[in-house]
Amino acid sequence: MLAFKPKPSLKSTFSGTALRRPPLLNGIPAVVSFSWTSRSRPLVRAVISDDKTVESPKTSSLEQKDSKGSVVSGSSVREVRAVVTIRRKMKENITEKIENRWEMLMNGIGRGILIRLISEEIDPVTKSGKSVETRVRGWLPKPSEHVHILEYMADFSVPSDFGKPGAVLITNLHAKEFHLLEIVIHGFDDGPIFFPANTWIHSRNDNPESRIIFRNQAFLPSQTPPGLSDLRREDLLSLRGNGKGERKPHERIYDYDVYNDLGKPDKDEDLARPVLGGEERPYPRRCRTGRPPSKTDPLCESRIEKPHPVYVPRDEAFEEIKQDTFSAGRLKALLHNLVPLMAATLSSSDISFTCFSDIDKLYNDGFVLKDDEQRELGDNLFIGNMMKQVLSVGQKLLKYEIPAVIRRDRFSWLRDNEFARQALAGVNPVNIEIVKEFPIHSKLDPAIYGPPESAITKELIEQELHGMSVDKAIEEKRLFILDFHDMLLPFIKRMNNLPGRKSYASRTVFFYSKTGMLTPIAIELSLPPTTSSSRNKYVYTHGHGATTHWLWKMAKAHVCANDAGVHQLVNHWLRTHACMEPYIIATHRQLSSMHPVYKLLHPHMRYTLEINALARQSLINGGGIIEASFSPGKYAMELSSAAYESWRFDREGLPADLIQRGVAVEDPSAPGGLKLLIEDYPYAADGLLIWSAIKEWVESYVENFYTEPDSVTSDVELQAWWSEIKNRGHHDKRNEPWWPKLTTKEDLSGILTTMIWTASGQHAAINFGQYPFGGYMPNRPTLMRKLIPQETDPEFEKFIQNPQSVFLSSLPTQLQATKIMAVQDTLSTHSPDEEYLGQMNHLHRSWINDHKVLDMFDKFASKLGEIEETINERNKDIRLKNRNGAGIPPYELLLPSSGPGVTGRGIPNSISI
Repeated sequence: MLAFKPKPSLKSTFSGTALRRPPLLNGIPAVVSFSWTSRSRPLVRAVISDDKTVESPKTSSLEQKDSKGSVVSGSSVREVRAVVTIRRKMKENITEKIENRWEMLMNGIGRGILIRLISEEIDPVTKSGKSVETRVRGWLPKPSEHVHILEYMADFSVPSDFGKPGAVLITNLHAKEFHLLEIVIHGFDDGPIFFPANTWIHSRNDNPESRIIFRNQAFLPSQTPPGLSDLRREDLLSLRGNGKGERKPHERIYDYDVYNDLGKPDKDEDLARPVLGGEERPYPRRCRTGRPPSKTDPLCESRIEKPHPVYVPRDEAFEEIKQDTFSAGRLKALLHNLVPLMAATLSSSDISFTCFSDIDKLYNDGFVLKDDEQRELGDNLFIGNMMKQVLSVGQKLLKYEIPAVIRRDRFSWLRDNEFARQALAGVNPVNIEIVKEFPIHSKLDPAIYGPPESAITKELIEQELHGMSVDKAIEEKRLFILDFHDMLLPFIKRMNNLPGRKSYASRTVFFYSKTGMLTPIAIELSLPPTTSSSRNKYVYTHGHGATTHWLWKMAKAHVCANDAGVHQLVNHWLRTHACMEPYIIATHRQLSSMHPVYKLLHPHMRYTLEINALARQSLINGGGIIEASFSPGKYAMELSSAAYESWRFDREGLPADLIQRGVAVEDPSAPGGLKLLIEDYPYAADGLLIWSAIKEWVESYVENFYTEPDSVTSDVELQAWWSEIKNRGHHDKRNEPWWPKLTTKEDLSGILTTMIWTASGQHAAINFGQYPFGGYMPNRPTLMRKLIPQETDPEFEKFIQNPQSVFLSSLPTQLQATKIMAVQDTLSTHSPDEEYLGQMNHLHRSWINDHKVLDMFDKFASKLGEIEETINERNKDIRLKNRNGAGIPPYELLLPSSGPGVTGRGIPNSISI
């Protein structure tokens, strides 16, 4: 980046000569020629004007001189104006208000911000872009609709042969950073020229180098105007860093590291956690922070604990938003204040729910938090729609709203058809797959885990098929399965040795009837084999007697707990959050902000690095919320790493995933080219509409920029980006043969569609239903504390006498339940500043200077509006039993739009929570 270090006075040294206010010529300042130096750039010829105001663009003929003072030519000069838009903080304390008044004064008199305008054209002498420089001075009236936005002006004198501006260099002379929204240049023949920024400009005290902001024109590397080539390269280099040292809060360095910051070995040996990333435990890479190693384990990075923030590049941090906005502040308040407060309140009586009315009280009566020392919590924590607090003297009442899953039908969770419906239309509808062969086999080592054959037999299945044979059912594609056996069994022994944890590795077989109903017919629960017992597999069916019914309910609860763990650790955290992070890092490191692919992906990267950093600090860390609330406990992230071994980029797109699971087949005549084997599969049916819209938008966008047969292969930035994603971001998968090639427009469109789908539709489908489905703990327990009693167990008699009590005592405790409900409520909440798929933030309206692309985007937005209408119509269709019927909530998780709060709908552009 350019090192431009002017002194605070109005004098600057160029080629050893003090620059003073130029003499007036015909009423306007004379133009002085100068040259300046940089470590990596030749002398650049430029023209400067230091006048205060311009009434309108003017031109006049002036002499220019080279750096030696020789007259080189005559030149016509025009006056142009830059409008610099800055966003202030929304909430300011007294000190900040005083500082801001001072900054406004300094900006007004030209002592706060230096701005250099760079031409797209080369100076024939210096071989670098022509440039002019001035100071921001004066201010324009505030836009009435945006009270926190200020506009300043800067006036330039530029020669008539300057060419079109392509970049601006900003130097911040203030003692602290400011947020630059955009710069608009007025006075050129083609009309206003936009330089969108939406970035923090560091203080020169922190870093003397100027920031580079490019105009809103997309250029492939080979199309870069000559005057901008060096800047394009230098801007990218400034974002990569050198892989050394601890990152500072003001920096914008994107680099890679392994997950070696989850444990706390210096605090407690039991909180030490293995490094994720490497041959033994493969994992995607995260953003490097450079913190020093821990004292007790040099392989682990030292922790930075709440409330101090984990480093993310400055522009990745959450933006400040208004009053009741959901922001980092609310999530941090939840994790740092509310959860510990609940623990302090309930820990002395951390007991099981004794009856279902105890659970109902959480919604009807709430519970009292008695720690009056935490009174400030009421001022600092914004509780969303689903969770409300009522303050009274010395107490705090925390009340949950009734989750959607029981709002219409309190007992729906007990029924088998609802259990099956949630495999297709719940918060985790991505694991059900077809049964391809029988008997069902494990792929685990039989020497360690016993015989590979499932205990679910043909005879047992055929009892539930009403005269149909298993072979016939498989032939007609009517048997489906939720199979967590091989994923979980290697962890079960260690999990069950944890206090208050008892789990099985589960398989659940479903039958899809000719009437279109999916029904669970058998559940197999497995434990690791032991020398003391030859029986380690237990099979349950719904049966007809009371005892069998209660055992079936407990078996379903164990399946739900497994499903909840796999959902959170694999489908949600790993496959969306963790796998997106390397794409984001590589995009900033290898694609210039001028690159069309960068501009396409930019909305889909918002907030993801920050929310992931926050998760490493308080959610997935050793002793964090996830370990405390889900079955795998301290082995949670090791299980996530084990699941990554089977992760494949080429199967992360929705059509490929559905085909791989056997729930869809290719059919050119069907919408989207796929035919669903389960027609009433809301996630897949609605998801394919969203996928197709994204695909169409991406293909048209790519076609617009890559017009030549070799334009993809010759794009050096693009090829470096894809190579870095494979070789550094997903380093442990670098040698896999399944990575898509990147040689054609079709290749590029497929890769980008998969990334955008992952960040938008896929994450929305598996995130924003967490409280609506999980907020009622019996419907979706996150862990189980007891195994199902067998007839030979002492507990079995107690089960016969009071099955409800045994069932409830197997679920999470009151403390565990309320903690996870609080977190699920928060993670299911849309912020008021959410940016949804197909919508453009009004502050970013000038993101690209290409009317054809803007028309394509409008078409994409219109298509999403049509999809929303289609989904709403589907939810009214009485034939679709998984989204319509008595007590059945509509499937809305893939409706594109939403308001703020816990709405159970809406597709944000990015993984923003």
